[in-house]
Amino acid sequence: MSLLQEWRDFAYGHDDNTKEGQDFWLSYFQIEKGIYEQLLSNPTEVVTGSVKSLADRYITTISMMVGFLDGINDSLKTPNPIEEMTEDTVVSLDIDLEKLYYNMVGAKAQWLYELPMWKTLLSDEKRKELYKESRSASTVVKGPKIGRNDPCPCG
Repeated sequence: MSLLQEWRDFAYGHDDNTKEGQDFWLSYFQIEKGIYEQLLSNPTEVVTGSVKSLADRYITTISMMVGFLDGINDSLKTPNPIEEMTEDTVVSLDIDLEKLYYNMVGAKAQWLYELPMWKTLLSDEKRKELYKESRSASTVVKGPKIGRNDPCPCG
């Protein structure tokens, strides 16, 4: 079983309604926030290393690091091969800042998209634009309602 599958089975096996599940996710979100704070404090640096070395660097477990890599993968300029990742797989964290902010808003991760580092990385206008764009992407807009005596739009 791959590290990613182990992470998903472990993480999503926790019931959010139990104290244990809430504690797990709270702990994960704190670790995630700490990693993002370090990455965003030096956004030009492309962090590279094995999964194990990154876990050591950010003082977390390999499992939590895999979870982080799974979450950030869509926000990287070049995605990592997370499906077949092992402890020794070398990964690169070359972050696309706009995509990362957009995805954080989309994930409703307020504790991440409100980090103070964003004020220096993206302008207020850009953050507002990305926020609005991300929110509207998940908004359902109904088309005009067809009345019962209106002609069928299909012809």
